[in-house]
This record gives sequence, C-alpha cells and structure tokens, in this order.
Amino acid sequence: MSAPQLGVLEWFHVWDRDRVERAITDLKRIGVTRLRTGVSWADWMRPEGKDWYDWLLPRLAADFELLPCFLYTPPSIAVAPRPSAPPKDPKAYADWLDKIVDQHGEHFEYVELWNEPNNLTEWDWTLDPEWHVFCEMVGGAAYWMRERGKKVVLGGMSPVDPNWVDLMAERDVLKYVDAIGVHGFPSSYSAARWEGWDAEIAKVRGVLDKRGVTAEIWVTETGHSTWRNDALGQASALLEVLEAPAERVYWYGLTDLDPERASLDGFHVDERDYHFGLQTHDGRPKTLYRLWTDIGLDGVREAVAHHRMPTPHVDGSEPITLITGGSGFVGTNVADREARSGRRVRILDSLSRPGVEHNLRWLKQQHGDRVELVVGDVRDRQIVRHAVQNVRRVYHFAAQVAVTTSCDQPREDFEINALGTFNLLEELRYFQTPPPILFTSTNKVYGDLEDIALRKNGDRYEPKDLVTRSGGINEDRALDFHSPYGCSKGTADQYVLDYSRTYGIPSVVFRMSCIYGPHQFGNEDQGWVAHFVIKALQDETITLYGDGRQVRDVLFVEDLVDAMQIAHEKIGLTGGRAFNIGGGPENTTSLLELIEFLGQITGRNVDCSFGDWRTGDQRYYVSDTTRFKKLVGWKPKVGVRSGVVRLAEWLLAESPTIRAKRDVKFDGREADAGTITLR
Repeated sequence: MSAPQLGVLEWFHVWDRDRVERAITDLKRIGVTRLRTGVSWADWMRPEGKDWYDWLLPRLAADFELLPCFLYTPPSIAVAPRPSAPPKDPKAYADWLDKIVDQHGEHFEYVELWNEPNNLTEWDWTLDPEWHVFCEMVGGAAYWMRERGKKVVLGGMSPVDPNWVDLMAERDVLKYVDAIGVHGFPSSYSAARWEGWDAEIAKVRGVLDKRGVTAEIWVTETGHSTWRNDALGQASALLEVLEAPAERVYWYGLTDLDPERASLDGFHVDERDYHFGLQTHDGRPKTLYRLWTDIGLDGVREAVAHHRMPTPHVDGSEPITLITGGSGFVGTNVADREARSGRRVRILDSLSRPGVEHNLRWLKQQHGDRVELVVGDVRDRQIVRHAVQNVRRVYHFAAQVAVTTSCDQPREDFEINALGTFNLLEELRYFQTPPPILFTSTNKVYGDLEDIALRKNGDRYEPKDLVTRSGGINEDRALDFHSPYGCSKGTADQYVLDYSRTYGIPSVVFRMSCIYGPHQFGNEDQGWVAHFVIKALQDETITLYGDGRQVRDVLFVEDLVDAMQIAHEKIGLTGGRAFNIGGGPENTTSLLELIEFLGQITGRNVDCSFGDWRTGDQRYYVSDTTRFKKLVGWKPKVGVRSGVVRLAEWLLAESPTIRAKRDVKFDGREADAGTITLR
C-alpha cells in the first residue's frame, strides 16, 4: 500500500482573519495542499457566525483541498447542555448541512460528519440511547449528502472503537459512507490502550470486511504534544503515522492553542492540549516545522533515521565527551576537535536552529559513528539523564542565544538557559567522580556598561579612560544582569561556579564576547559577524541597530576551541573560575568598520539601514583576557581581517544556502589580511 496522502487539521475562531491568512502562508511553506477544519453548528447560529463561514470556506478552498468537519450542536436545540450532545430532532443536522451545501458546496468534495457523543460517562453504547440518536442523526445526514452529490467521511472515534463502527454498519449508515475516520494520539493520550497503527486500523478494517463495506480508512486526527519539550517526538510520530495502512492522514495541527484560551477540557485542565502545533501559539517554528520547511519530509525522515540514537554508547573503555547544543556553530567546531583527538563525542541537541542538519551531516561524514546524537531538550531532565551516561568531559553550549528573543519570550529563555543548566548540573552532581564541565556564559552578565564614559573616534566608540581603552573589561567588573537573556545566562553562570564550590564539580565559565568562523549561520539576532558577511556576499542591505559605532572584540572559533581544550586539560588550574574570553584589544572592530572591510574584499559598497537601539545593547565591550592568558599561556592566533576572509571562504564553499550575487574567487592571504577579487 502506498503512503497515505497527508493533510493538516487546524481550527479557527470566529473572525480571526489574520490567523487564517498566516496559517495559509505557513501551510504553503511546507507544501500542504489538504486542510481539515471544523465548522461549528453552534457558531453558525451566532449572529455573526454565518457571515464568518461565508468568508472562511471559500477563502480556504482557494488554496487547499478542503475537508469541513460539521460538529457541535447549538445548546438551544441539544438534548443536554454540552456541545457534544446531539440535537433533540436528529433530522435538524441534515437540514443544516443542506443549507451549507446550497451556499458553499462548490468548495468541497467531501463532508465529514460528526459521529460520536463524546464525554459520555457510559461507554457501552448498548446502554445509552444517545449513541442510537447519533446513528439516526449521522445516517440521515449521510444519506442526504450522497443525494446532494457529496462524498461522506464518518469522523473518527478516540480511542478507536470497532464496536461503534459495527453499530453504524448494523444501522445501515455505512452504505452511505465513503471513508471511515479514526483518531489516535499514541505518544500523547493513548499509550495505555494503544497497540500500534497497524493493529488499531486492522480492528476497523475487520469490521468493514465482515460487513462487506468497501469504504476507505482515513486517520482524520492525530498529532503529538510537545508539552515536555520533546524536540523530535513530533517528527517521529508524524513519520510513524505516514507508515499506517490508511488512505489519508490529517495531522493536528499547525499552531499551539493560545494559552489564554480554554481547551475543550477547560482552562489548562490538561496541559498537553496546548502544545500540539507545529508552531508555538505566537508563530515560532518548532523543530518539525523548521526541518519540514528547510529540507522537506524526506529530509525529516533522514534526520530521524540517521541521527536519533535510542541508547547512547556506554562502553566504559573509551572516553566520551558530551556537548550540549553540539550541532550549533561552536558545538560543531568543538565536536570536530574532540573527535580528532580520539574521543567519542555525544551531542545533545534539540535541532531547533537553522543549519544544524548541515553541521551534523558534515560531522558524520568526517567521523562516522564516533559522533552520536541524542535528540532532546535540556529542559527535559530525563533526556539529560540519558545523555550524561558514562561521560568524561562536558561542554555546555545549549542555550537560547538572542537578547531580542529573551525579551519576547522571557519564560522560555529562563527555562532553557537557567533551568536547562540546573538540570545538567544536578545530573553531574550524582557522579561518584563528576566530569569537568565548561559553560559558555556571556559578556551580557556585566550589563549595559553605561558607566564607562565613551567618546567617538571616527567610526567607533572608545573609552575615555586609557586603562580600559588599552586593556578591556576584566573579571573584577561587578555583575549587573540586563535583559532577560543577561539574567538567565547570569543565573546559569553563577550556578555553574557555585556547584563547583559546593559539590566539587570541576567547572569553568567562559564569559564570551563575539565568536565567528566556519559552521556559523548567523542572523541579526545572533552571530552578527557571519550575518554581515552573508548579507555582503549576497549584496543585500544590512540593518544596524543604533549608529553602528558599537565596538566588540571578535574571536575566531579555532582560537576559542584552543582555549576550551586548554581549559579542560588544565582543569586543576582553571576549575571553579570564570574567564572573559574574546579576541581582546588587538582584535576589535566596530560595526561600521566591519562593513567597510566587507566592501573592500567584495569590491562593492555594502548597503546599510539603521534602526533603534536594542534592549541591553552595549556600545562598547572588549574582553580583557589577561587572566586566562597568564594562567595557561593561551592567546589568539587569527586576526580579524584574515578570519573574516576565512569565514567568507567557508560560506561560499560549504554553506547549503549561501550564494554570492556575483562570482568571486579568493587570492592568497597574508598573516592578517585577505582579499576576495571579483572575476
């Protein structure tokens, strides 16, 4: 049997036109052409209800093969005061459908008939007359829809109940039905009774065969709740149902339920109800949606099959390095170095950031099975417990990394950065001999640095104080958390140091400035050096927030990895301490200066626009790395100019998405200079 045709189920509230338009756009991005949606009888009877559906049905049908599901009796005509009750007059349901077909029948081929009196306390249909009322109601509607030239879908039972299907056959309803729907949420609701898609569908198929019914079987509703931050669970659940012996599948759904609204069970009675979307309620993509958009369902299938390991390597004979967030920019570079040093590498990653599939594929090509992946989120303590088995060394990079996102989503920022770090520390605490951990903190723990008097010097700011201007910011600077991001990372920073003091976990904190280099897919919220290079190569406008004179010290990723390796190798010296890590005063640039240099190496002016200053943005930050240098003898080797050219080379040669607007070639570069010459 071929794979089921795939559609998406999405519900819409009356007159929420903006959400409908966003949904249409977002579903098109993943190539969805079939949409199932609810048409509420109760809403239709509201004063504004008919006008709403007069707009909604043709609007959706313009872009999708539409499957409307007709349900929810108006309370005034129901046999009981609940939306799932049937009407007092069963024929009223068919009469309502007749009106809709008169007005909108051109917009859909199938009608889905609401088929079950949900929320009954008694599940034995032989003892409850409402089940027989539903048979009469659905049977009459099915007959009349066939007369009106429509194909009929009998909506799904949840959980799957072949007895109900058998009752419908016994009452001669199924002879008017073209497809039988089943519902199932095996990874969210149905675990206790669930026997697998093959077995559950076989139960229904058996009834149809026994009764001589030739209807198709559709999975009209299934999905996976991410309420426990199961990053790739949705993808696995979707791929599993696409192997089911059904002709069609409707996946629930596109967007999480708004947390300010009540679900059918009530206001947050069951938290799972709020997290079935491919996106969060405010439209941010989850892992499945991002993968589906970027690499398609075949790519999702490859990611799940190739990268997800149910049991990590636990052979105690080999050292294992755990890297949380290990498929990101810094994590990929560290994983490569660790693997080349003879260690097995275990990556714990939610795969939520764009570009990580490319990084993972590259690591697998370079190192094969010596790099293993545990797909999961650091907010899930059980996943973290699974990932730390038998590790000898830990790099903790998993984080929410953007100040702007932290301002929009402060709870999520806190849970990932602070709670995620706490989960990891707690698991390491129970080791008899805890492995050393290196944590990447941020210069944002020092606040906005508004007390440092600055002056303009051409296209940059610089401190008026000569000591600060020549040396940078050192670790004696008082902590001053600004922005939710600064607070969450600062909290984690302090927990890592205190767990070293209190529980003896060998811990190092790197308060990092700006890092750049290969495997970085930057955007304007994070990874700004790579973002600028990408925009310059593609001849696109760069937006600067502020006046562009902001100064940062930048550090090439190879130099950072050197520092991290040394910090681990010399944990006896570095343990329990925090270090400011960056390029230092000798590797600084302002935003405007970098843009000018990019214009030089690309041979064309780089266009800029300007926006307002952003929350927590520092006009000047340069790391004083003296403490770490003196302690272990490290210093950066790659200068700004040559490092930026090397990043540009990598982006053009290796990035799956970066393409220059014009052909370029690279000439040789000197110790700290390089050119990109136009052909």
